[in-house]
Amino acid sequence: MTLRVLAYIPSPPQGVWHIGPFPLRAYALCIIIGIVVAIWWGERRWRDRGGQQGAILDVAMFAVPFGLVGGRLYHVATDWQKYFGPDGDPKAALEIWNGGLGIWGAVALGGVGAWIGCRVYRIPLPALGDAIAPPILLAQAIGRLGNYFNQELYGRKTDLPWGLEIYFRYNDNLKPDAMNGVSNGVVDKVVHPTFLYELIWNVLIVVLLVQLDKRYQIGHGRLFALYVAGYSFGRFFVELMRDDEATKIAGIRINSFTSAVVFLAAIAYFVFATKGRETAEQLQPSTERRPWPWQFGKLRAAAAASEAALASDKVALEKDSADGATVTDVLETDESTEVIEATAEEPATSTDADSDTAEDTATVKTAAKKATDSDKS
Repeated sequence: MTLRVLAYIPSPPQGVWHIGPFPLRAYALCIIIGIVVAIWWGERRWRDRGGQQGAILDVAMFAVPFGLVGGRLYHVATDWQKYFGPDGDPKAALEIWNGGLGIWGAVALGGVGAWIGCRVYRIPLPALGDAIAPPILLAQAIGRLGNYFNQELYGRKTDLPWGLEIYFRYNDNLKPDAMNGVSNGVVDKVVHPTFLYELIWNVLIVVLLVQLDKRYQIGHGRLFALYVAGYSFGRFFVELMRDDEATKIAGIRINSFTSAVVFLAAIAYFVFATKGRETAEQLQPSTERRPWPWQFGKLRAAAAASEAALASDKVALEKDSADGATVTDVLETDESTEVIEATAEEPATSTDADSDTAEDTATVKTAAKKATDSDKS
């Protein structure tokens, strides 16, 4: 018996809406929403770790433009034949609104921008990376919805119930235009929604990172390394499901090759980087020049110096507390001495009072007896 699939996942009829002369692109909108969410959540996580408010937004002013440029450069470099091949159009390499951002380039060059921002504001880059790691991955998940509207980054053909329908799209001149055209309702093919697989994987890693961070207090860039490793692991398998045209190295899709290399590098950083988490004091703007992120020895030395300073402050505080206790003890001793002296004098005072009371009682009795005798007379 053959199971008949009643309905697959439909693709949107279009990815661009024109508001007067201005095109509203779903892909760009998803990217912008992802950036806003990442900055908002990153600010909250940074404050919760002890950092100053506004630092994430300040650094984002450097990281976001660098990330967009890096993403485009990676896309153009890995698909260079589309722009610089025999039938390519070099000017199209600048048309970022037509899609094409490589996450690896975005993270790499975005990291350079973040490093510059951290240098300007004198805050530690590894700690900032840990704060924004889950928000960045969530932003990537939101950005994958843009691929859905663009009908891109899908996998091989499939007949699974969750297969994605890809429609024919045509522009105003009735020419095929999958990116900017509008669907005519005719299904071209049904494919694996690899963008959806990656989106779900990203959300799962976000949840895992948050839970690990709460339980183990991960810092010094190691949570960011786990984000990179987790994403790379999932992306490697997603790439294996795609059969669209792509640059290859030794027969391997370049994105699969990159995923494997980056995964190993991220695991190595996680293993060898400084353990524990930075204190709130270490997240404050510093007057000293900070080590480079890859200078593990200097980073450890800086962390050790900070811990030594904190230990010294703790000892000084305990000493001050002990000195305060000594003064209190002296005061209490003096008061005790006064109480003892006062107590030693009290018995004599009590005896005199008892004597006076006895004399008064005798006087009252004598007066009462005289009154009785008078009544008898």
